Amino acid sequence: MSWIQKLHETYERCAGHEPEAAEPLMPIGHTTQQAHIEIVLDAEGEFRRASVLDKSASTTLIPCTEESGGRTGKKPVNHPLCDKLQYIAGDYLEFDGEVTSGFSATPSEPHCSFLKSLRGWASSDWGHPKLDAILHYVEQGQVVADLVASAVLHVDTHGKLFKQWSGDKNLAPSIFKALPSTQSQEDAFVRWRVEEAGNPISATWQDPELLSAWIAYCQNTQTKRGYCMVDGKETALAVQHPAKLRHGGDKAKLISSNDTSGYTFRGKFLEADEAVGVGFDVTQKAHNALRWLIARQGYRTEDQVIVSWAVAGKRIPDPFANTLKLFEIAVAPDTESTITDTAQAFALRLNKAMAGYRAKLDATDDIVVMALDSATPRHGRMAITFYRELKGSEFLERIEAWHTVYAWPQNFGKDCRFIGAPAPRDVAEAAYGYGRRLDAKLRKATVERLLPCIVDSAPVPRDLVESVRHRVINRVGLEPWEWEKCLGIACALHKGHHKERNYRMALEPDRTTRDYLYGRLLAIAEHIEGRALHIAGEERDTTAARLMQRFADRPYATWRNIELALTPYKTRLQSRRPAFLREKKSLLDDVTASFLTNDFTNDAPLSGEFLLGYHCQRQTLWLGPDRSKDQESENINE
Repeated sequence: MSWIQKLHETYERCAGHEPEAAEPLMPIGHTTQQAHIEIVLDAEGEFRRASVLDKSASTTLIPCTEESGGRTGKKPVNHPLCDKLQYIAGDYLEFDGEVTSGFSATPSEPHCSFLKSLRGWASSDWGHPKLDAILHYVEQGQVVADLVASAVLHVDTHGKLFKQWSGDKNLAPSIFKALPSTQSQEDAFVRWRVEEAGNPISATWQDPELLSAWIAYCQNTQTKRGYCMVDGKETALAVQHPAKLRHGGDKAKLISSNDTSGYTFRGKFLEADEAVGVGFDVTQKAHNALRWLIARQGYRTEDQVIVSWAVAGKRIPDPFANTLKLFEIAVAPDTESTITDTAQAFALRLNKAMAGYRAKLDATDDIVVMALDSATPRHGRMAITFYRELKGSEFLERIEAWHTVYAWPQNFGKDCRFIGAPAPRDVAEAAYGYGRRLDAKLRKATVERLLPCIVDSAPVPRDLVESVRHRVINRVGLEPWEWEKCLGIACALHKGHHKERNYRMALEPDRTTRDYLYGRLLAIAEHIEGRALHIAGEERDTTAARLMQRFADRPYATWRNIELALTPYKTRLQSRRPAFLREKKSLLDDVTASFLTNDFTNDAPLSGEFLLGYHCQRQTLWLGPDRSKDQESENINE
């Protein structure tokens, strides 16, 4: 139960001290709901006006009970103050309103239950003037009639509520635009305003006195008492636990024991609280903290949510961000610096960024990383699929290690080039495809597999490294932008997976391994042919690009074909760029001479290391000293 203890502690430490840009933590005994209609009353409970809410301003904080907070099924329990028309409107049935199927035997039951709960709260020691006004109005039984008269709801010629709008969508009444396409007017959710003289706060969801009154009433009506396993105290125990953790329609729960006919706890205990008891206040605060954290800084993939936070509420680096986002500014490619200089600048920048976090985060601060998932978002149970507790110093060290070990020049687009580690989502897309080609479940599973690689410093699974490599060498099967992005990610994964080899992000002329040298040869051949095509004004793939997959499988045999294909391009360059050609031929000879005995004629498949040699040589040719020499040669020969 340490997760709920940490969340409860987070709520206690952060409530009232939320960052300026963050939403406040939700008070206990409350939930949020998308409201569609707002009814305004005066202090005496008389109707003043009503309006349809814009979707951008419809999220409303409402009081809820344990049962209504996660209500579902055929007979959903009413909320105590704000709710749908079938609960609050006494004349709902007169306008041909349809109740939920479970209430069909007694159609007036939803409204009667709502009145009973509202009267109980209003008549208690924790009543409030706004409650009295709302109760007085609801008891008149003319909510739907007033809404129809105000042109908020719409009826047909027989005075019955329209079930759906069949006319031009652009001419549809506002209520149909506010509701989801699958819902009718009858599903509209109502919130209240009570305008009182001398009280500037008319909204029920913003009145702190009303919110506090409900919390006190709710706490004092809890009848089940016992030992809370979280805070170790005798207290009022929760019977049901909150839902809506990931979004407003999320009904899956982390703690649930209401399935007495199934196998939730049968065979070990007679009652659910014999397994574990959690205090009402504790579970409310813990779930509200988790809901707040997910909305504020959670990583989402379909139904999967991963959230990391400091219990003290301090800012921490996002473990699922790539290095560019970690730095929070775009890093444009520096064409005036060498690759070595750029790598040094990256290291300094990373150290500075992590030092900033260390200055605010104590070494002993508790950090939690938690992943949640469920089979379906509407019902059932939610599982904690990953959970780690770390100290601040340990967490920062592992984040820094990920961004250092897997750092490589990345090309995510014209305005998004940087040196650093890719995000887990980028790795999943590079391994299995982008957009619709990547199954959501596969993306989710891949991101989850990468969690220990970041948080626990575990190596990236080899199959992911190989999957990205296979997609990169199949160059003709990818769009140019996709191939460029995958190339940087493939190099980063191979470098990090073999960190004992100490690969540098710059060209290593002294590295004489077979795969690295073959990668360099491929980059040089591509550069020569690419320059010849550019001079002739031709736009097509080079031989090196078209044969990359075959080259990776049989480098020695394929290199002969690539080298022979360069002959006409060398002839063209001899007359137009002789200085350029001399330099590149000399470079080819130097790389070929660097092969150790029999390595050059070895036709075994290449590992991912050849991509590192290819990428570094390619970067050096275009961004290094050769570029200025090439430009000088072009000017001389024009």
